[in-house]
Amino acid sequence: MSDGRRDGFSMVQRVRFGDLDAMQHMNNVEFLRYFETARIAWFREVIPDHVPTRRRSFGFIFAECHIAYRAPAFFDDDIRTWITPAEMRRSSLRLDFEMRVESDDRLVADGWGVLVGYDYEAGRAQPLPDALRERLQPMLAG
Repeated sequence: MSDGRRDGFSMVQRVRFGDLDAMQHMNNVEFLRYFETARIAWFREVIPDHVPTRRRSFGFIFAECHIAYRAPAFFDDDIRTWITPAEMRRSSLRLDFEMRVESDDRLVADGWGVLVGYDYEAGRAQPLPDALRERLQPMLAG
């Protein structure tokens, strides 16, 4: 998964005491939370009018996630999460992510998540709007 890419969107989050597990490293659940936080920040940059808490006719549902844990992260580590749109289909978008510790560039996790276009009013999946496709197409990896 890791390809050393350093372009595109990223954000930094600091590992808090409450993020730790009994072994004193970042709990595996927190990796998903960090990815979610970075994913929402990415959307807000790419689609400035995106408000994740507002229901409207088109939105996204987070349908699938894969995380490969590569190394532990510890209290006070600054974790940079890179988000890269990787694949777009008729009604879904796959986002790849990579998490590295800022101080030593240690890869702590990588993976991907799939988002499905969703019509909240009708309660069903729907194709991605053309305007969104046009905005995302130049950002796709590869």
